[in-house]
Amino acid sequence: MASFRKRGELQWQARVRRRGYPDQVKTFNTRTDAEEWARAIEHQIDRGAFVSRTEAEATTLHEALSRYEREITAHKKGEIAERSVLRIWKASELAIRTMPAIRSSDIAKLRDQWLKSVKPATVLRRFQVLSHVFNIARKEWGMESLSNPLELVRKPQPNNARTRRLFTTSGSDMVIRSELPVSAEEGTEQSPSRSARDDELERIIAATESGALPSIIQLAVETAMRRSEIVSLRWEHIDLRDRVAHLPRTKNGDSRDVPLSSKAVAILKSLMPTSMEIPHENKDTRVFPIRSDAVTRAFERAVTRARKIYEAECQEAKIRPAPRYLTDLRFHDLRHEATSRLAEIFPMHELTKITGHKEPRMLMRYYHPRAKDLAKRLA
Repeated sequence: MASFRKRGELQWQARVRRRGYPDQVKTFNTRTDAEEWARAIEHQIDRGAFVSRTEAEATTLHEALSRYEREITAHKKGEIAERSVLRIWKASELAIRTMPAIRSSDIAKLRDQWLKSVKPATVLRRFQVLSHVFNIARKEWGMESLSNPLELVRKPQPNNARTRRLFTTSGSDMVIRSELPVSAEEGTEQSPSRSARDDELERIIAATESGALPSIIQLAVETAMRRSEIVSLRWEHIDLRDRVAHLPRTKNGDSRDVPLSSKAVAILKSLMPTSMEIPHENKDTRVFPIRSDAVTRAFERAVTRARKIYEAECQEAKIRPAPRYLTDLRFHDLRHEATSRLAEIFPMHELTKITGHKEPRMLMRYYHPRAKDLAKRLA
């Protein structure tokens, strides 16, 4: 049964009471609007289609984001990255609105603003997080009437596929020799001095001021492990005799055993503590006691520093620097490089077990053979 009460000069409060349902209350500017709303609610109840909007209308987006952060994000492996996305949504103008008041047009407007300053993949990640917030609110927080405004918004198409391979003296995709500052005579390309100058990784390792980064870089190229997997390595999970590193939990939630090359074993042996005692409960047994984001920052600084040194050498030798050399290189490109190298040794079905990809289609994003290398296999 509906009842109406005048509040002040220009407001009418409608209340719908029905046994078995929570009271529904809403205020309108006119009695006519209040009566129409009450009839609609009663009609929904009669048809058994009524879903309460009270919880959703009493919750702002900021409150929902904070609850999501406490209850959902805190248990995710990518907690740090997702918290930064949640902070961006909390700082948006939509955060003060209630959940049902957020429309698809509001999201589309924000999308267009963001695309002016960030890449489509970044916007897509922000959309994915907010979409999950709405879905959780609808399924688990008593907001069954809530619709997800992102379902009707056109998603930006990411164009972030990368094929960046490292320049090395042993690879066939070497930087043009005339663009490199070398003083060696023609025909001495494989000399030690040239190798030290031409190998991008060697230059980055030489330029870094981090004690841990050289070993992390080398392990990344030898094993194709992700950055987070390397920094989470623990000594109790490494078997140097059988040359296997166990990863209890990876990005996709599964465990994985990574085979170690002879070089990877040598790197780990050089880092092994002198006494491998049984670890205490609170003892940090990580091989690299460093955060993932710190690895990225150290790598970026090392690449920038190596490029400056390289340009200085070119200027001294009065030759033009190679534009692609030591530029546009990210730490995750080491996984691309390692996967492409391992693909020359292992068949695809075995390679998926090493890299942790669940299906070959995803693995192909990381496998980038050089056309020159493929051409050599042709008769």
